[in-house]
Amino acid sequence: MARKNARAVNGILLLDKPLEVSSNGILQRVRWLFQAQKAGHTGALDPMASGLLPICFGEATKFSQFLLDTDKTYLVTATFGVRTNTSDSEGEIISEKPVNFSQAELELAMQAFRGDILQVPTMFSALKYQGQPLYRYARQGIEVPRDARPISIFRFELLAMAGSNADFIVHCSKGTYIRTLIDDLGEALGCGAHVTKLHRTQVGPFDAAQMITPLQLDELAEACHQSTDFTTMDSLLLPMDAGIVAMPKIVLTGAEQHRLQHGQSCQVTAQNITAIKLHGPDDSFFGIGEITDSILSSRRLLNTAAL
Repeated sequence: MARKNARAVNGILLLDKPLEVSSNGILQRVRWLFQAQKAGHTGALDPMASGLLPICFGEATKFSQFLLDTDKTYLVTATFGVRTNTSDSEGEIISEKPVNFSQAELELAMQAFRGDILQVPTMFSALKYQGQPLYRYARQGIEVPRDARPISIFRFELLAMAGSNADFIVHCSKGTYIRTLIDDLGEALGCGAHVTKLHRTQVGPFDAAQMITPLQLDELAEACHQSTDFTTMDSLLLPMDAGIVAMPKIVLTGAEQHRLQHGQSCQVTAQNITAIKLHGPDDSFFGIGEITDSILSSRRLLNTAAL
């Protein structure tokens, strides 16, 4: 439900999420700072995780799924020799074993976790079983069956190793659980492991260099709220299609754009594709469509009246 006096804000903000706050909690704060009618994030980070959290405002939320489905990069610190039930430092210790592997043995074990692999999701996840998220079962001490899911680890590199701690960089596909990756690595080495620090540095086409901190937002918002002029804050927002720059596009005539915006399809000379950016004759983005047997139809369209 829209808040009283809330603004129709559209675009994407790249937030540097701090530690010890939930993704939804910081989302609601940022939404209030912008006085925005509608906002949503594109892939939650746990409270113990920090880093890049794209926040979509207004019409941009229609395309947030494409950011959820994209690849991501993390800086990870793991502690070996201690395994927890959540595979991170917030969980309960379930086993402790001596750490006696060398750096060469660690890097050899890492090889099995690169490329296209199968991963069994952690019980402490939001995936659902019989309509309930897995973490609810886990908190009751209930283990439920989970199928291994295909994921891709594009890069898994050791950055540093000191005693029982190690720093890694992980570039992975959607659906990858970093905590599970580290837990599985610890099991492969025979000593167990858990994540002690997790920082996201990249989501699809976005990287850490573009982030803004909540403190920076607070400082800007104070002046904007006093003047009721949000120009400075709004200038931080990226275009609504900034998260789908790698998607192919098609430029349509005015008549073709009109047909799509009125629920009709049109014939085009192009190959089948499940997702293509739709641009009008002035090259402005207005949605995403799909082409089947030379017929172009819309999937998600901007509400131009809300812009």
